[in-house]
Amino acid sequence: MPISVFELFNIGIGPSSSHTVGPMRAARRFLESLQQRIALERVSGIEIHLHGSLAATGQGHGTDRAVIMGLMGEQPDRIDPAIIDPCIEELLEAQTLRLDNRVDVPFLWGRDLHWSQEPLPRHPNALTLVACLPGDACFSQTWYSLGGGFVVEAGEIDDEASLDETVALPYEFNSADELLELCQQHDLSIAELMLANEQAWHSEAEIRERLLTIWQAMQACVERGLHQQGTLPGGLNVPRRAPGLYQRLQRNERNLIATTFSAMEWVNLYALAVNEENAAGGRMVTAPTNGAAGIVPAVLHYWMQFEESACERGVVDFLLTAGAIGILCKKNASISGAEVGCQGEVGVACAMAAAGLAQVMGGTPAQIENAAEIGLEHNLGLTCDPVGGLVQVPCIERNAIASVKAINAAQFALGGDGTHFVSLDRVIRTMRDTGRDMQSEYKETSRGGLAVNAIEC
Repeated sequence: MPISVFELFNIGIGPSSSHTVGPMRAARRFLESLQQRIALERVSGIEIHLHGSLAATGQGHGTDRAVIMGLMGEQPDRIDPAIIDPCIEELLEAQTLRLDNRVDVPFLWGRDLHWSQEPLPRHPNALTLVACLPGDACFSQTWYSLGGGFVVEAGEIDDEASLDETVALPYEFNSADELLELCQQHDLSIAELMLANEQAWHSEAEIRERLLTIWQAMQACVERGLHQQGTLPGGLNVPRRAPGLYQRLQRNERNLIATTFSAMEWVNLYALAVNEENAAGGRMVTAPTNGAAGIVPAVLHYWMQFEESACERGVVDFLLTAGAIGILCKKNASISGAEVGCQGEVGVACAMAAAGLAQVMGGTPAQIENAAEIGLEHNLGLTCDPVGGLVQVPCIERNAIASVKAINAAQFALGGDGTHFVSLDRVIRTMRDTGRDMQSEYKETSRGGLAVNAIEC
């Protein structure tokens, strides 16, 4: 099935693409399906059933609130995060849910919202939405949140023929080997090949404009993260560190103080800024997930700040190339922490950022593939065990570490000729197999690892 780069980079809200953005989209699409079949005025009640990982860490990730907002008609790329708390408070007080922001139905939080940590068969992230109708009738759908904000209705998974494969790409690829072969055969860079593929959906001008809009959203997220003070919500009392680090780096620059850590500290800063905003439920760019959203922006900011030749045209090439790697990982493994652990989130984002940086630094397709392979290989086995079910510890620091790792991976690859021992395809398969063998306690359930050992009894 063809995947667009805009399915990997999309504007949304924190703290989680699979637990916040995806469920909000699913609820909104359920609402649209409901309205196509039934007048909303006939609905007498709504039930929300969260399953598997959505139940295990859904409260910390705001899944319940996201579903409510989707049923109210909101969309993650358009909603103002500031309205969520007042809307939820109003719902709790009035005990009514305003469907599509116009039709009130009774809703009791403790009665109509159900949590079941038992996963459904198809995917760990599942939710079932039920609209109660007069008599004993009802309309229900089950949705799966596959990571990165991707959602599918249960019937779409059960019936492969229902998947949209009508789009024909000029350079379809399902493996890194195929991608490299196409680049060599047609004398294209990975960015050029991806640009041609994206034109199956949009014009070149539209593609460039949308990617630069993504970049602007990344910059805005960093800018907010540099100035927001205080403690992150959720109860862990994690302080925001980006503003303090930013002030220190600014003082060093004014005083002409440079250290061997200077560039690294700026990379750390950019990643912290994004992921602290994400943890606070702010607006950011899924890249390819929210939990790993700081890595691509941090590396891209690093290139723009420290490379004299950096320009907006290069930003487009960076994101297109990073998108190619994300597509390979999604097609052949997963980008869902609930499915393969954090190797599918931070690991994939590290590989994407390394590839994008290698592209804009003049790397060949073979060197770019090598950079992505290094970035992913050295995140294999990474667990997803967020403390308290919050995307804070270890997630925020993990993005900073992986951002530096991505730069190092690109540097390694650009120092060679692209030949290396283990291919990217093999590393992606290894990630898939490792995720399959990983116990569920280490896949976004907060029932193992740091999630239990970091809590003082």
